[in-house]
Amino acid sequence: MATTIDLKTAHAQFTDYLGSRRRAKATIVAYHKDIEQLVSFLENMGKKAVAEVSRDELEAFIKKLESDSYKAKSISRKINSIKTFFRFLKSSDNMSVDPAVEIEHPKYEIKPPRILSKLEYRALRDACRGDIRTHAIVELFLQTGVRIGELANLATDDVKDTELHIAPQEGHAERMVPLNKAGKEAVSHYMEIRGNGDKSKALFITKTGKPLLIRNIRTAIDRYFKVAGIEDAKVNDLRHTFIAHHLMAGTPITTLSKLVGHKRLSTTEKYLEFVKGQPAERVKLEEL
Repeated sequence: MATTIDLKTAHAQFTDYLGSRRRAKATIVAYHKDIEQLVSFLENMGKKAVAEVSRDELEAFIKKLESDSYKAKSISRKINSIKTFFRFLKSSDNMSVDPAVEIEHPKYEIKPPRILSKLEYRALRDACRGDIRTHAIVELFLQTGVRIGELANLATDDVKDTELHIAPQEGHAERMVPLNKAGKEAVSHYMEIRGNGDKSKALFITKTGKPLLIRNIRTAIDRYFKVAGIEDAKVNDLRHTFIAHHLMAGTPITTLSKLVGHKRLSTTEKYLEFVKGQPAERVKLEEL
């Protein structure tokens, strides 16, 4: 028979569980905040224990998100957190029935990737050139196509002479990525002014020597997008740009898929429709 625990205890156990499973820090933070929001809503409804929660309360929470103007994509992400939370509770024998099983995700349109033009990525480079750390970050995105979580997780030892070591993360295998001249020079220039080397092994650090967080990276690049006059672009679009321009230049799709760490070749193939008909001369691989 399933035992029952209070919602706050369940929330704490869930967060600990995610940590024990070595989920990415960003994932743990996002799930923690989503469930914290749910628990607060349920407690305001008078629910204290997990056994008191039914599908009706979860549906009410989702309706509240809608009324608070959350977008369908954000709601869908929160539903993922909720489903993971209640699967954990059921598997750990804290619930006999999972109330989230039949909760449906809202439908939403998936926008095509934003691919920066040659003029745009050059403008971004020029905009941040005086900020040596951000310039190195931008170059690594453009020259290697790494994910933001992978870049934030880089250690100084991960930078090799002609390669970049990408440590394994949640759902993504370890790999080595070629580091070309432009990327190597940008990182080398940053290392000359980095300082605080004894305080952290992280490649990118703050002025006080602490690892630069994902949110810090997003904030910095978003600021330079504005300076460069680039609209409707996000950090992940630098990865999209790397993939798209390599396809336009004729990089074999199997090679590119391994390079960017896609689990499935079909994920890389989806980009083909966005670059169809584009001239190959738009990109030079050695200096994107």
